Amino acid sequence: MNPSIPNLTAEMISLLSNIRESASTASTLESLQQSIVETIAHNLTHCNWTGFYMLDPDDDQALILGPYIGVPTPHVRIPITEGICGAAAASGKTVIVDDVNADPRYLSCSVQTKSEIVVPIYARGKVVGEIDIDSHSPAAFTQADRNFLEQAARIVGAYIESRSVKLL
Repeated sequence: MNPSIPNLTAEMISLLSNIRESASTASTLESLQQSIVETIAHNLTHCNWTGFYMLDPDDDQALILGPYIGVPTPHVRIPITEGICGAAAASGKTVIVDDVNADPRYLSCSVQTKSEIVVPIYARGKVVGEIDIDSHSPAAFTQADRNFLEQAARIVGAYIESRSVKLL
């Protein structure tokens, strides 16, 4: 295991390597995000909806849906004052909810969703978006998932910074 990133499985370490490789070759932020959601959705079977929300460049108080894999969601725009996604963007901290039905912040997308993790993406010192993952299993997300997704978010943030991607 990688001692600098505790609790990761060998599979997660391999997936992070794939994500880093994608970041080195992606021509656009959207293509990198698409590659990441595909990597997660096809390899981590407890992740049933995987997507990105990015701050709206015209309204930093709203998140807009980016690339995702899963059932379509009615939540294509989320105010940062609403939902678990909004809470993660507003606080700048990872939010893990073991039982979405017990959390009043949850914006229902699917009756099958039981748990959720949302990880902020930072670039140039501020939150610019997030990775959002739902699971059909309660309490699906572990410390290893958190560490893995926080590393993936750092890769996206570094990509944004290195390519001078204009977001806000």
